[in-house]
Amino acid sequence: MKNHTHAHSHDKAAAFEPAHPERFAAARKSTWVSIFINLMLSIVQVLAGFFGKSQSLMADGLHSFADLLSDVLVLFANRHGNKHADANHPYGHARIETAASLILGTSLSVLGIVLLVAAGSRLQHPEHVQAVHPITLWVAIFALAAKEGMFRYMLAVAKRVRSQMLVANAWHARSDAASSLVVIVGISGNLLGYTFLDLIAAAVVGVMIAYMGFQFARDALLELVDTGLEPEEVRSIRNTLKSVPGVLGLHELRTRKMADNALVDAHIMVDPYISVSEGHYIAEAARAAVLKSHHVMDAMIHIDPEDDVQSKPNAHTPQRHLLLVHLQKRLGQELPADTRVVMHYLSGKIEAELLLPASADACDLQAKCDAITKDDPYFKHIVVFHDVAPK
Repeated sequence: MKNHTHAHSHDKAAAFEPAHPERFAAARKSTWVSIFINLMLSIVQVLAGFFGKSQSLMADGLHSFADLLSDVLVLFANRHGNKHADANHPYGHARIETAASLILGTSLSVLGIVLLVAAGSRLQHPEHVQAVHPITLWVAIFALAAKEGMFRYMLAVAKRVRSQMLVANAWHARSDAASSLVVIVGISGNLLGYTFLDLIAAAVVGVMIAYMGFQFARDALLELVDTGLEPEEVRSIRNTLKSVPGVLGLHELRTRKMADNALVDAHIMVDPYISVSEGHYIAEAARAAVLKSHHVMDAMIHIDPEDDVQSKPNAHTPQRHLLLVHLQKRLGQELPADTRVVMHYLSGKIEAELLLPASADACDLQAKCDAITKDDPYFKHIVVFHDVAPK
């Protein structure tokens, strides 16, 4: 049983294929680098801060440890967010990255507030503040150099593979670098005799961590509630759709973010007298243009024969089978067998084309149709033809 279970889990792992292999591999490599560096820094900073009596260095060490936890979260999100769409997640798993960013941002905000409160409490008793050991300054300088280097490396990788989550993780490293700079100033002031500056630095680090966490949590939350793209990007997508041959107009363009991509819904207007297949072809051409020119995961294009954004003029119109019954009652006869009826629903009325078999009398039927359309509540215009289409 154990061997069977092991083989089954191995097959599942082997079967995993990321939707974006390059992004997945880059994220995994850069995140493991970050995990190693943050693990080393958090241990060195906390120990040096504890034995060197530097509250700010210990706070910075906790910041590094928080980034270590975030890196683990990134690895999890990178693995599961790159899965292909399935029955339960028809749009894919990209928002796992967004959820991870929300958890990460909330955690950083809480950590920052805790550090701020702790530093504030110690500042209430300045007589208990002690001078720090000089070694803490060198540890802080080393941490600054390591974090700045890590930031530059991770940001370059994130831009290359266009990953929002990796950009966020890179800026965590930059926030750590900025906090280490504050720690250097606080420790230097403490060594010069201004012992309270170390606690001030610890408080500033807490504020920086909380602020950065708030930003990440806010951005993730905006995405989870389907906030649209920036106005400039929406305008660009609108122009792309309008430039497609056959598109006569555009309305109800809606966008929403999906991790590093976006989803687009749009209603385009086409000539109301073209065939269904030609309208579909234009819609597919519009969708392809958006996917090619923009960072869009998918686009849903709806075809409209007229601008119905303000109202739905055809909403009250009866369905086809009821209209045919109504038409035959008004004509006082049934339509000839094999008659093809093409209906155009426009401006709340029906424009119809009756395509008769060759044996039918088109002139007589046209005269009757002209008579009834003068006062008919549904039919605005009816044209009668002999059907010459090949069977």
